[in-house]
Amino acid sequence: MFLLALSNSTAFAQQLHFSQYFNTPLLINPANTGFNPDYDYRFGGSYRNQWANIMTNPYKTMNLWGDAQLFTERIESGWAGIGGTLYKDQAGSGNLTSTQGYLSLAYHQMLGNSSLLSLGFSGGIVSTQIDVSKLVFDNWNYNSQSFYTGNLNNINSNSSHFDLQVGLNYALFASNTAYYNVGISAMHLNKPKENFLVSTNNESQSVPIRTNLFLNANFKIEDLWILNPNLYFSNSARKNEILLGINANRNLSGDGIKQLIFGLYYRSNDALIPMLGYQLNDTKVSISYDVTTSALGAFNHAKGGYELSIMKNGSYKKDRPIKCPSMRF
Repeated sequence: MFLLALSNSTAFAQQLHFSQYFNTPLLINPANTGFNPDYDYRFGGSYRNQWANIMTNPYKTMNLWGDAQLFTERIESGWAGIGGTLYKDQAGSGNLTSTQGYLSLAYHQMLGNSSLLSLGFSGGIVSTQIDVSKLVFDNWNYNSQSFYTGNLNNINSNSSHFDLQVGLNYALFASNTAYYNVGISAMHLNKPKENFLVSTNNESQSVPIRTNLFLNANFKIEDLWILNPNLYFSNSARKNEILLGINANRNLSGDGIKQLIFGLYYRSNDALIPMLGYQLNDTKVSISYDVTTSALGAFNHAKGGYELSIMKNGSYKKDRPIKCPSMRF
């Protein structure tokens, strides 16, 4: 039985996250929209299942996204990007479900021949539902046979709001074997209200701004390896998430058509995350597993959860011009 406590009769928005955050670029930063110099478009999806061995209804998070470049032939030293994302997160005996859909726009401007500055915005609708009939509250009484149900007339089963995000990216193509990237974004910029109670106006119901920061680098080694160390930091309501690690692409075919991907990450005070993937042509599939390292490991036997990701890149023309340097085999 799942007991949901509504502090001050308020429920806060679920914060979606993935261990393979680099495979959900529009979720992390809207300035990533169209930030794909080698290709005209890309699309992907992720699925995450967490804590299945300790929850009757574990966390299930799904993400579908896609973006494309615009005006590449009209703008000499830059281009625009357009994209869309759809997220769904569900967990608990009350089937607490958050569905989010966003449209994002970005502009990418070359600064000389070796760096790129990007600015992006996204806006969308967030809808949250809960099945109140499956929940038990602490102010209800039990008579050894059943619960006396309380008054649910002042509780809504759904809540929706508009959400706004903004992001900034900077990329430096230092050489044909070294690339650096830093980005920062703010989510819930308009501090939307989310609650399940009728006629409430409490300021604590505002969804807090979430700030994301990532640092990323690529290093090519003798056309055999591309090493990608990266760091992700997120802060919301004075709570931090830190994820750092490295993944490496091994060129199996000599021309980069076939690549094997290895990775190892650590989420601070939470989990160790090994990753394995394979890339064929322009399609990449990867899977990771969260091995719990926190105190929760004593209850879930270190079984945090798995995550599956797929991404596809594409171009409209075979010999498309590339406006800035790239890091490929």
